Formats: sequence, structure tokens, C-alpha cells
Amino acid sequence: MLPPIPPGWRTLLKEETRKPYYRALDAFLEEELTGGQTVLPARKDIFNALAATSYDQARVLLVGQDPYPTPGHAHGLCFSVQPTVRPLPFSLRNVYRELHEDIGCQIPNNGYLEPWARRGVLMLNTVLTVQAHKANSHQGRGWERFTDRIIELVAAKQTPVVFVLWGREAQKKRLLITQPHHAVVASAHPSPLSVRKFFGCRCFSHINRDLADAGLPPIDWQIPDV
Repeated sequence: MLPPIPPGWRTLLKEETRKPYYRALDAFLEEELTGGQTVLPARKDIFNALAATSYDQARVLLVGQDPYPTPGHAHGLCFSVQPTVRPLPFSLRNVYRELHEDIGCQIPNNGYLEPWARRGVLMLNTVLTVQAHKANSHQGRGWERFTDRIIELVAAKQTPVVFVLWGREAQKKRLLITQPHHAVVASAHPSPLSVRKFFGCRCFSHINRDLADAGLPPIDWQIPDV
């Protein structure tokens, strides 16, 4: 079931893919498919976050949870949806509102965040698959161990990285970020349940300020219309 690791990460994750937990995860996903379940995102998109942002390119790491369980939405980047999805998920609408109020970006007509990934934002869910219509259904199957390893690898970089942790679950990953030259931007999650605490966090200007302090170029956060 699982596709090959994208080239920019393959050597770094080679040993991980040989471990028993990873093989068990692959077998579980295969069982889901043979049992008639729909696994999201599509096989080719499972490692899209790694394909879109190589290890060397990553200067921001945005931590999400698991993919959208609605067919046609998820494509492997946390918070992002396919270009044709309407209406946008509530969390993403809230992200766009904060982005507009923080740094003045125009709110686009789509939720396709791949331009961020191409600009150096590694958009990593902690669980990379989900059963259709069943949120959180693939938690505890091994993905967390795999994505923790990715976070550890990014945290081992000698160049500064800004880690963006929205919500309590993401903030647990702070324990993996031990190098003092990295920055952490933490806030409430943009979901409707906690958005009142998310609004006003000014996280996007904070990220760019941390990048500037490290001598790195800022992220262009504007998403183009499609």
C-alpha cells in the first residue's frame, strides 16, 4: 500500500521503513483496502508533504493531526484541500482570516496550500492516512512514530527552523525540538472549538520575524487564486 519515500527524504528514512512497526502499518493499510475501506488521501499523495518540501528546503514545520476524512479533500499536506473543494473547512477559513488580519494577505478562492510547501513550509500531519468519513481512525497504528522521526530529523538540522504548533496535540511535539537555534511558534488550534484563542495570535508575522532573526528570507504567505 505505502508508496516509496520521496527522493529528498529516502536516505534519511531508509532505516525507519525497515522497522517492524512500519511494516505492520503497511500491512494494516493493505488490510483496510482489501476489506473494502477507502483510505485517504490517495496512495500517490500519502507522502506529498515530503515530496513538496525536501529536507534541505524545510525552514518552517507546520504540525497538523490527521487528513480530512471527506473524500476529495485531503492530498497529503496538513490543513490543505484540493483546489476545487468548496466550501473550505472551518479550520482553514479561520487560518485565512488570521493571515489576512495579521499580515494583510488577500483571502484566496481556494484552500490549496501547496505554494507554502514549495516555499519551504513542511506541512506535516502526525497521522498520514484516515478511513473515509471516520476522523482519527488511523491513530495509534504507527504513523505517530514515523512522523516523530521526521520531526526529530528536522530538529537535528544545523540551520534554524521555525516549528509551528497549533493546539495541544501539536504542542506535545515541543519535546522533540531540543536545539536552541530553532524557534517555536505555538498557539491555540484554528478549529471552531478553540478559534477564539487562535484569532489574534499573529503567528504568520511571528514566523517571518523568527526567520529574519535567523538571517533567513521570510515566507510569502499569499496563496494565489485558481
